[in-house]
Amino acid sequence: MIVITVFWGSTFLIVHLAMKHSGPAFFVGIRFIAAGLMTLLFFHRAMRGLTAKELWGGTAIGLMLCLGYGLQTHGLQTITSSQSAFITALYVPIVPLLQWAVLGRPPRLMSWVGVGLAFTGLILLAGPEAGSLSMSPGEIATVISAVAIAGEIILIGRFANEVDSRRITIVQLLSCGVFSLLAMPLIGESVPEFSWVWLIAALGLGLASAVIQLTMNWAQKVVSPTRATVIYAGEPVWGGVFGRLAGDRLPALALVGAALIVAGVIASELQPKKPMKEERE
Repeated sequence: MIVITVFWGSTFLIVHLAMKHSGPAFFVGIRFIAAGLMTLLFFHRAMRGLTAKELWGGTAIGLMLCLGYGLQTHGLQTITSSQSAFITALYVPIVPLLQWAVLGRPPRLMSWVGVGLAFTGLILLAGPEAGSLSMSPGEIATVISAVAIAGEIILIGRFANEVDSRRITIVQLLSCGVFSLLAMPLIGESVPEFSWVWLIAALGLGLASAVIQLTMNWAQKVVSPTRATVIYAGEPVWGGVFGRLAGDRLPALALVGAALIVAGVIASELQPKKPMKEERE
């Protein structure tokens, strides 16, 4: 799982470079269709048992994937890979807020602490000048993408115990790709000129997406969700590291903001231990 966070962190820089040769909807479409086909290649026999719930559940998750990755990729056209990595991490503290709004489950105290830290970090990280309240269109798109990713997580949790993970993963990957390509005429995006940059990046990230999804499904059978989320908090850190190596230079306040977002991610998943007396009862 730690290795996965390294892969995740590197994808922000790769997508940032690919956006110089392709539009976001086309790139996301090719990337996820490639991921779905690669996964289908290994688990095609399992698809014989596809159920209606897996089909529409996977399609709903795929729509959230499309919105999440599409908006994130759109944002990477105008903001650095480091900024994108840390802003995207907001999906973790957003999850309990969405659960409250959709499922009526009020957030725990530590969830509120995480939201507060993450929001403060966002203010310091966002804007042309760190510490300002203004946000660029790319940053706004990335914040919205974090909300969509949080919605994806809630939907996955809704269907997790009622579906075959292999089949629903294939459906969500393929539907994400199809939704992205269908969105191209709606947003006025045309097919880009051929470039080995976007092709290799899309196929490479497609393979990475397939491996990451399968590894997560396997690893989280033995790793608790809380511990997994704390491990995943390394994703924006690696994104910042790769961005730094590529030349990103965030101001000091922006670095403080990035650290607060990571702290908010971790805090939102911490569960205070109950007193021994309560545990015995």
